[in-house]
Amino acid sequence: MRRPVAPAAAPAAVLCQSLPRRFLRLLCLPRRSLTRLCSTRLYSTLLGLALLAALMPAAPAAAEPVRFSDIPGWAADDHAAALAAFRAGCPAAVGRKRAKTAIAVDTAAFRRACAAAAALPASPDAAIARRFFETAFTPVRVTTDGFLTGYFEPEVAGSLAPGGPYRTPLYRRPSDLVDLKQGTGALAGFSHARRDAAGRLSAFDDRAAIEAGALSGQGLELVWLADPVDAFFVHVQGSARVRLPDGRILRVGYDGKTGHPYTAIGRILIDRGEIAREEMTAERLAAWLKAHPDEAGALMAQNRSFVFFRPLDRPAGEGPVGALGVPLVAGRSLAVDPSVQPYGLPVFVSAELPIGPGGALAPFRRLMAAHDTGSAIKGAGRGDIFVGAGDAAGAVAGRLRHPAEVFVLVPRDGG
Repeated sequence: MRRPVAPAAAPAAVLCQSLPRRFLRLLCLPRRSLTRLCSTRLYSTLLGLALLAALMPAAPAAAEPVRFSDIPGWAADDHAAALAAFRAGCPAAVGRKRAKTAIAVDTAAFRRACAAAAALPASPDAAIARRFFETAFTPVRVTTDGFLTGYFEPEVAGSLAPGGPYRTPLYRRPSDLVDLKQGTGALAGFSHARRDAAGRLSAFDDRAAIEAGALSGQGLELVWLADPVDAFFVHVQGSARVRLPDGRILRVGYDGKTGHPYTAIGRILIDRGEIAREEMTAERLAAWLKAHPDEAGALMAQNRSFVFFRPLDRPAGEGPVGALGVPLVAGRSLAVDPSVQPYGLPVFVSAELPIGPGGALAPFRRLMAAHDTGSAIKGAGRGDIFVGAGDAAGAVAGRLRHPAEVFVLVPRDGG
């Protein structure tokens, strides 16, 4: 007796069983499970899902290659000044352990670029500096919308001992504060935490708790300021020059934070209708806080992030130390998101900023170096320009909230 001939598999079922592994991963299915499903009525649904996945656009790249001639204002910049800023960050950046970043950078290529920069004359002319960058790097344009802000090193009044108007302390880093590579569970989104004697991690006290006395009696007070609003802005900026009663200057710099996510209290005032969005600046925010002392404390406490400081023994003419561990250079140091691009890379920004006479918009086309970061600096196109020190720098920094084009210079693999 002849055996009955098995019916041919339906075309859709054949297609179903031949789906590539990429689709199996999208559907979270091993191939043996797929074989069983393809023999049922579910195969057509499965095939439809796979075809839909095939039509989905790929995620956009963080950056796209361009030519140096495509960068607005590239030829007109002071490349020698940019080279000085880049070289200043090289030793720390080369010695730093590199994590994976959205804009991929070959570690060996970066080392070669730093070595080539170090081999140049101590004070090269602009042509030599420009040729170095164009030879050692390939420019890429960040594909997301760029956005620039500014920050500065404030100068505030303070005292090494409490008394009189000096009642708001800046604190040293507590010994039980630890850095987190990535918070999980109850600490998801936290950058720091408290570790107890048994090694258990927990959320550190937030701004409200610390200002209510959570750290009192531990001897952590580094210096006392005369104005709580000044103290808040020192936390935002991450450094300060504290003018002591005898005329001396104590410089303090960032040394960790409680780890709570940063909250922009200016945005809260905008949402409440207290200040129009187009009028919001750091100066306007500070003025509101000082004009509303009964409400200021509660508003500032909504930013639960609290920063700790250490004294800095730095020359008066030198900038504060950024996250890379090198002094910041006014107008050439940029705070970036280090998950997108590594510290030390050259970054060109092109924008119209309110830096002209009377705060008028003027072109800002400048090659900078990624020397720093900040709690609010998140995303590929985000940058924070270090403007300098003192009230004049603060006035400029407070006005910067503007769109920009951002170009990252990536070391050439071939050296």
